[in-house]
Amino acid sequence: MAHKVKVWYDAEGDFMEVAFSDEAGSMRETDNDAVMERVNKDGQVIGFSILGVGRLSREKPLEAELVHA
Repeated sequence: MAHKVKVWYDAEGDFMEVAFSDEAGSMRETDNDAVMERVNKDGQVIGFSILGVGRLSREKPLEAELVHA
């Protein structure tokens, strides 16, 4: 089964958001200061955002754990 993923990038704000769903949600912190997860009312991860995308290292990947409630 195929799933659509929407990706937005704001070059001026150096911010990227990835949405797995069009469902309403709120942002929640992760263990990485650059990454926030978007969760629905049931706490399920429906997307995430990354701040400072242009500053990411090419040698070391950005890592964050997205937790399902």
